[in-house]
Amino acid sequence: MKAFVFPGQGSQYCGMGRDIFEAFPAAGEMMQKADDILGFSITGIMFNGSEEDLRQTRHTQPAIFLHSIVAASLLDSNSIAMTAGHSLGEYSALCFAGAISFEDAIRIVARRGALMQNAGQQNPGTMAALIGMQDSAVDDLLAEAASAGIVRAANFNSPGQIVISGEVSAVNKAVELAPSHGARMAKELVVSGAFHSPLMKPAEEELAAALEHVEIRDARIPVCMNAIARPVTSAAEIRKNLIMQLTSPVLWTQSVEAMVQLGVREFVEVGPQKVLQGLIRRIDKSVACSGVDTAEDIRPLARA
Repeated sequence: MKAFVFPGQGSQYCGMGRDIFEAFPAAGEMMQKADDILGFSITGIMFNGSEEDLRQTRHTQPAIFLHSIVAASLLDSNSIAMTAGHSLGEYSALCFAGAISFEDAIRIVARRGALMQNAGQQNPGTMAALIGMQDSAVDDLLAEAASAGIVRAANFNSPGQIVISGEVSAVNKAVELAPSHGARMAKELVVSGAFHSPLMKPAEEELAAALEHVEIRDARIPVCMNAIARPVTSAAEIRKNLIMQLTSPVLWTQSVEAMVQLGVREFVEVGPQKVLQGLIRRIDKSVACSGVDTAEDIRPLARA
């Protein structure tokens, strides 16, 4: 069984998607449509923007979504039985699975990016990566660091790679304490907010209101969703999980394990960079992993 997986924020790079735009007329049409829908040139930022422009959450999220879903639309996907995405990538997965239209997805992703950037300014926070630490040790670390403020587990990326999120003082405290709880390394990340933590609550409430205006359909193939680490097809459940996702941890390790248990033996990462391939290999060395990022990657796998 084969699954498409879609990357999240942090996978962007300057010039992303330009070769796909130039190589495939259908890609050019989709990308131009995205510019028209958004009312600004997201493709201009992707192709020619500075790293600083692209790193702004309100630009990063629609850029990664657009790159991913345009690439997916060009691939022969008849054999794809399941899908998933990491945080933002979940919207790419849902669009690919037919639960959200391309038009609605690009709008809601742009809205989500803007809301998360605003929430980061309203409730300043940060995130940090913990390397070499057991999942089971995280709760004790966070309980100790909570004396300095709000801090939560944000991403369970792979065994030994966990990201935490929260108020700057509490995240710094956790980074300081992490070695005594078994972490080999603890490092603050360069981010614009405390994603997947209670500090995103303002964004969660506004996203819930925005999603009320989005038609969500039952997915044609199961989407293994971040907040619950199990496959979903029900439109009602998809809507609930998308709202929950903003302040809940991304259960990526658990999601990949669930997909493997259900029979997925091959994962194809569709979108910029190779982050998820590395994580999946660390989660389960027995599965096959590959990626589709560039026009060159797409050509041998393109739809007839």
